[in-house]
Amino acid sequence: MPKMKTHKGAKKRFSVTGKGKVRRLKAYKSHILTKKDAKRKRRLRRPAIVGPVGDTKRMRRLLQA
Repeated sequence: MPKMKTHKGAKKRFSVTGKGKVRRLKAYKSHILTKKDAKRKRRLRRPAIVGPVGDTKRMRRLLQA
């Protein structure tokens, strides 16, 4: 059976931490930032952890990690 390929779309959007959790950047921080307050933009800077175990498992399979 051939090797599984990394899902390139997932590779660009997600990364795996040292402990195996899947991390992603938050949306809504690319444009129209003038009407968003500083607190909201600051919170959007921090990466989010992908929640449920099933989602994490699926993402790790796509990333081959």
